[in-house]
This record gives sequence, C-alpha cells and structure tokens, in this order.
Amino acid sequence: MIDLLTVLQHADSAFPSGSFAFSNGIEGLAAMNAALDRTGLQNVVTMFLRHRWATSDRIALALAHRSSGDLDRVGEIDFAVEAATLAEPLRNGSKRNGNALLAAHVRLQTPAAADLRALIGDGKAHGHLPVVQGFVWQARGMTEANAIAVSGYSTAAGLIAAAVRLGHIGAVEAQTALASVLETIADLSAPKTPDAEIESFMPWVDAAASRHARAHLRLFAS
Repeated sequence: MIDLLTVLQHADSAFPSGSFAFSNGIEGLAAMNAALDRTGLQNVVTMFLRHRWATSDRIALALAHRSSGDLDRVGEIDFAVEAATLAEPLRNGSKRNGNALLAAHVRLQTPAAADLRALIGDGKAHGHLPVVQGFVWQARGMTEANAIAVSGYSTAAGLIAAAVRLGHIGAVEAQTALASVLETIADLSAPKTPDAEIESFMPWVDAAASRHARAHLRLFAS
C-alpha cells in the first residue's frame, strides 16, 4: 500500500515542481496552427512520448535511479541529457523544472537531495528533470518501474494540461486524450539496458519551442 501511496503523491500535479509554467512546446505548436483537438493532441503527445520521453527522459531517469546516489554518475547522465536536448527553450525548461523539483525535495529532507543541489551549484551537473526524478524518487523508495510510470504519465498529463489552459481542448475531452495514450506509455516503459544511449529527435517541436521563445506574448515559459 505504501508503494501505491508514494506513487500517487509524486504523480499528483499539486506536488511543487514548477512544471505548470512550461508547455514543453505545446504553446509553440499552437502558434504554428498545429491541430490540437483531441485527435491532433493525441498524435502530438504520442510523438513526444516515442521520440523524446522514451529515448531520452525514460533512459536518463532509469540510469539515475540505478546510480544509487553515486553523484559522479548522476553528473555524467545529466550532461548526456544536456547534449541530447537541442532546443534551448526545452533544455532550459527541463533544468528549471528539475531544479524546482529538487528544491522541494531538499525542503522535504529527501536523502542526498542537498548533495545533488551542491553538485549542481559546483557546475558538475545541470539538474535536468528526468535525472532529478530518478535520483530523488529512488531516495524516497520508489521502484524503477513505478518511477518510469510516474514520469511517463506526468509527461503526457502535462502536455495535455497545457492544451487545456490554452483553450484548445476541454477538460473532459482532455481526459479522453490522456486515456488514449496510457497504453503507449505502458508499451514504452520496458526497462532499458545500462548502455542505452540518451537521444531525442523532435525537429517539429524543437522548431516550435524555439520560435515560441521569441514571441512577445505567451502564457508559458516554453
């Protein structure tokens, strides 16, 4: 029971992570007139899950989780995420989200969270979101499989919530869109080998996020 409750606590959108300020490219896609109705949004989220989350975030999270608090290893993983995130707005958003999540865990006195923040302060890590997630969730006793599930769900839910806030889809339709990608998250959540490479290829989203960063009016930071 405690395992389930821990998952629910960290998957809750009310957990202070700062993610509400970022659309991860959704606002940029909206500005480019991308279809963000239920079907269009489902396609965008599926693309993001397959070509960003599964190949980069999920792997980084799993490797950070397996590091068991080895800060040097965590730093290496973090720099690999930095190199694989080509669009600066998405790169900065990942670091801001990760550092916000880490700050919450420092205040919660999660084991070694303060040590990771010191490592970032020394320039030996960046604090990318999936790396921080893997590190702190392992420290809170979450299994790797559960951590991956929370990450995938949170990624999809965050993208869809951004579309709701932008007025492109209603709250009920949003839940239908979210339910439609749960099987994709489950299919993509299989463990990866320790030598799996962190990579990402989403040129359309990268271009939209970069264009969005230069917009005069915007609701989200990225």
